[in-house]
Formats: sequence, structure tokens, C-alpha cells
Amino acid sequence: MGALDAVLERRLAGLSLPLAVCLPGGQRLGPEGAAVTLRLQGMGTLAHLATGNIGRVGEDYVEGRLDFDGTLRDLIAVAGQLAGEPRAAAEPGSLSGWWRSLWRQVRSRQNHDPAADARQVQFHYDVSDDFYALWLDPRRVYSCAYYRERAMSLAQAQEAKLDHICRKLMLREGERFLDIGAGWGGLLLWAAEHYGVRAQGITLSRHQHAHVQRLIDERGLGGRVGMHLLDYRELDEREPFDKIASVGMFEHVGLAQLPAYFAKVQRLLRPGGLLLNHGITAGGTRHHQLGAGIGDFIERYIFPGGELLHASKVLETLADAGLEALDVENLRPHYARTLWAWSDGLEARLDAARRIAGERVLRAFRLYLAGSAMSFERGWISLHQMLAARPDGDPAGGALRGAQSVYPFNRGYMYPAASQACSTSSSPRPPAT
Repeated sequence: MGALDAVLERRLAGLSLPLAVCLPGGQRLGPEGAAVTLRLQGMGTLAHLATGNIGRVGEDYVEGRLDFDGTLRDLIAVAGQLAGEPRAAAEPGSLSGWWRSLWRQVRSRQNHDPAADARQVQFHYDVSDDFYALWLDPRRVYSCAYYRERAMSLAQAQEAKLDHICRKLMLREGERFLDIGAGWGGLLLWAAEHYGVRAQGITLSRHQHAHVQRLIDERGLGGRVGMHLLDYRELDEREPFDKIASVGMFEHVGLAQLPAYFAKVQRLLRPGGLLLNHGITAGGTRHHQLGAGIGDFIERYIFPGGELLHASKVLETLADAGLEALDVENLRPHYARTLWAWSDGLEARLDAARRIAGERVLRAFRLYLAGSAMSFERGWISLHQMLAARPDGDPAGGALRGAQSVYPFNRGYMYPAASQACSTSSSPRPPAT
């Protein structure tokens, strides 16, 4: 037995879920009857397993150098044990920590000019509308659902999320509403159809733009809803919006551009108006991507240019831009359940997904969806909704003296009574004024 074999044998022995490894020459490591068996096509994967570089193991699977027997959920559970604690980061103040911070700023600036952002968004979202339709809900809402009730289906939880955002923003009929990164139009159309707003959305995805434009035309919403293929930096500031939502978007902005991003949002928002920023955040304060090679895997195969920031950094940058944080809600386990629902949906349609997107893309997304679900469950990454206002400078106005915005400074209006719970068969109404 070689040195790597011996190291891997010790790692296998420490797993709570049995894993076996079949080497190219036929040698088998690990117990008989293991829940998961990895079949290696080359010896390079052996080193990645022995060192716990899960990202490289995932790359080997995507590139066809590795296959497995067993369920995807068991495979991801084993991967989580092999990865250990993937949030390790350099100590603050250390030379390596300073260098990493500097390099991160440089790389972020390089990765997030308008042309690069467009390429990166299209790399992910323009894979195929039909591919995403296989495992998303009927509205194709590609962000964290809100399981207000445990028995909700994915479709119901996504509608609950859309309504939760609209309630937080206190949308009213006739208001101008902007959705930055509008995706396949779920929130944009929900806000227009259920709350009567005049809605504008932007995206960098050509596929999403075409899809939403078709829906606008089919539903006769052309006079009240617009969808634009546009970078946020190009938005016209001359007529500010009453309310703005940014859902699953700011992760693509990048650390270096985040101050300019929130400054732009502040200028787009009328004084006293509200912003809802919904997005993935880092699970720790000193890391911007998952370790054990997982972040590198996501960068290469899923979200090139994506960056994770801790909620504290987001709030700091938001405040520096002149926006006041009003409410912060952590939906981390909701995203874990959402991702498992997506993963299960994809696993149930593997043959169709393979025909549409090809083997390589399918393998990458299988690992990405299930691996992300586990990461949210374990707190390695998180999901926050942040409600903020652009203060209007008038301490005498508002629901309470000093409010300086339409926010009532209580949460009661955000949560409908149980009897009003939204479902796929009911149409919610705007909260009472």
C-alpha cells in the first residue's frame, strides 16, 4: 500500500457514513457495502481525496475522472466530512491576511467591469431556460424561498417569499418599483399584478430578458412593466424610484464595486424610499469564499466572479452610501431547504437535463445544488434580507417622529395573519394603509 493509500484509509476509517474507493487497477479501499463508492479513473483524484481538497474532487467528477455509486445526498454528506471546516482564514493583522486582502481587492476590481459582469452572468444564467425550468418552480424564481409554513411546497414557498418582499417594501398602487437583477421576472410581475406598482426590471441575461418580455406581452402589462437588458451602472437617475429590490444580485457586484453599487442605489431611491437587499453572505467575517477548494470549484463551473461578504461588511458599506439599515432577517435554513428542493427536482429529471445541457454542465449543477444545500445547513454560508431606507432629512414626518422614511419602525405589517397565508390558489392583497 502506498503512502497516499494509507492516508486515505485513515480518513475513510474516521467517517460516520461508510465510503469506499475503487482505484483504477481494481484495488478497493474502505468497507464492503459502503453507502457511497467512488470509482476513480486516474490516480490524481486519490491525492485530492487524501488531502481533503473537495473542490478538486468535484472537478474530477465534472471532467469524467470520477464516478460514484450511491445517492447524491450521501455523497454530499461524505464530502462535508472530508472537507472538515472550510471557513478557515488567515488571522487578522497577519502578513498573509494583509496580502490576501490586497489581492482580493485587485482581483475584484479586475473581475467586475461592465463587460466582465455581463460575460459572467451570461455564463451562468444563459445555460438554457429549459434546463432551469426542469427543477425551478413554475415562476422560475431562482433565489431563496420562504417556508413560512413547514408543509409548503417549493412553489408556495416561492410565492410566500415574493409576497414577503413586497410587504417589507410596503408596496402601494402606483408607486415606481425597480427590481435590480430581475431574473425570470417572478418578483417584477408579482409586484405589478398583486400590488399595482409601475415596475421596471433589469438583467444582463439575454435569455431572461427575452423570457420576461414575452410574459409582459402575454399578460398585457406593457403599460406598467418594463424589462431591460441593462447594467445597473447605466440606470437613469433623473426620476427616482419609490421602492427598490435587489434579490440574488449583489453577490455578483464584487467587493471593490460594492461602495459604488450602494451609492448608485441610494441615488436611484427617492428620499424616504425603501430598499430590500436579499443575497448570499459569508458565514464568517474573515473569508470570502469556501475553503477546501469548494470556492474555486464554484468560481470555475458555476459563478465566475461571485464574491461572498459577511453581513456586517454589507451593512457597513450600505451605511457609508447614505442608506439606513432598518431590518435584517437571516433566512439561512430556508435556502438550505430551497436548494434541496431544487436538487431533488434535478435528480428526478437527469435524463432530460443531460439532453438539454450536456453531461458536464449537469454534473457541475448536481454537485453545486446539493453542496450548497449542505453549506447553508452547516452555516458555512448564509442568506440575509436587509431592509434599508434613504432618510429624507425631515424628523417631523413619518409614522413616528424622526422616522425620516415611510418605514413604521415595527415589524407587524410584514407578517400576515395565518388566515391570510398565501398559497398557489390565493391572491394576496397589499397591507392596509
